[in-house]
Amino acid sequence: MHISLAIANEDSAHYVEPPYKEPRVVYDFYFDEPAKINSALYWIRSLINPLIEEPYNFAPEFMEIKVVIHGTEIVTLAKKNYAKYKDAVERMRYYALLGVKFKVCNIAASDYDYKTEDFYEFIEIVPSAFTELAHWQQQGFALITPKIYTRTKSIKEIR
Repeated sequence: MHISLAIANEDSAHYVEPPYKEPRVVYDFYFDEPAKINSALYWIRSLINPLIEEPYNFAPEFMEIKVVIHGTEIVTLAKKNYAKYKDAVERMRYYALLGVKFKVCNIAASDYDYKTEDFYEFIEIVPSAFTELAHWQQQGFALITPKIYTRTKSIKEIR
């Protein structure tokens, strides 16, 4: 028993810096509650932030990042809902300035009775979320589908 304990003490995790390249990613946003877009936007931050820092120093404009939106979160992008979703809109506007492309499914927009003019200037309307997701994957983009859970305990409690 003492031997395995000694080995466990000698073996520990170590930090590595993989040879990452500029990402080519398409995010699939499809949530059952509009407010979940706030958590999903952290998934974008978690991709971009480590790559703009040492040792990578990638410029955001060289990262190809697309976000396809086709769930209830579509309401966050309707101009008439700005007061309610201001924080999410401004974060998306910031990411758009960094080169992230936000694409709204026209089928979903129609389901919500939205027209092109109902959305912000940084939004692109695409014919279908599924054809858009398939297209970018065929171009070699990695698919990331955020899973947004409602945490009922704090990190401290579960740690």
